[in-house]
Amino acid sequence: MRNIMITIEYKGTNYCGWQIQNDRTSIQECIESAIYKITNEKANVTSSGRTDAGVHALGQVANFYTNSRIPVDKLPGAINSKLPDDISILDAKEVDYDFHARYSAKKKRYRYVILNSKYKRPIYNDFAYLVKYKLDIDKMIQESKYLIGEHDFKGFMSTGSSVKTTVRTIYDISLKKEEDLIILEVEGNGFLYNMVRIIAGTLVDIGRGRINLSLKDIIESKNRDNAGHTADSKGLFLKKVYY
Repeated sequence: MRNIMITIEYKGTNYCGWQIQNDRTSIQECIESAIYKITNEKANVTSSGRTDAGVHALGQVANFYTNSRIPVDKLPGAINSKLPDDISILDAKEVDYDFHARYSAKKKRYRYVILNSKYKRPIYNDFAYLVKYKLDIDKMIQESKYLIGEHDFKGFMSTGSSVKTTVRTIYDISLKKEEDLIILEVEGNGFLYNMVRIIAGTLVDIGRGRINLSLKDIIESKNRDNAGHTADSKGLFLKKVYY
């Protein structure tokens, strides 16, 4: 029995998210189906974390166990031949038997893309959150720095998630403007449900002048009502998982 770690890129637009659901197509279902077609084994593919409907991945990581003797360097091509065009296995490695894509992860990096344009841009329809209002990017950058460090991010979590603690550590955050695109990247040891999307929405509301509180005060309040809206899922990318 081998433990295989795979790195996956996918466009989440047409899926209900990572996790298998009875009535809608998921990323996990597609990958498990593809593995079955090439190995004749029902593999349980475990990811580093669930992504929601519409969320994309540049470097999702998952693992599964198999008795198949297909050489590991041949697995990506074999699995990809059974996958739809919007999901791709980029790499496969044989890892220690006790490696777990979720529990072995040390940190993750997410990217969030905002299209700050007066008009819609069809090329970005599935990959960026359209914000038509003028944004104060300098203020957004200045406020974003308060997120760095260990904090209780209770105010940046959507309801519907049960966690032991809402304390998380943000190691790095960057916000830059490239023509009409504002690109936010956040790296941390873990993220609460919708945390990155709420951070993005809060920064947008600060940039619009809809929120007058400092981000520092919002964090310290631990109150979801003080933070901004939850930004659209289509602007979110899981960029990299670190082990």
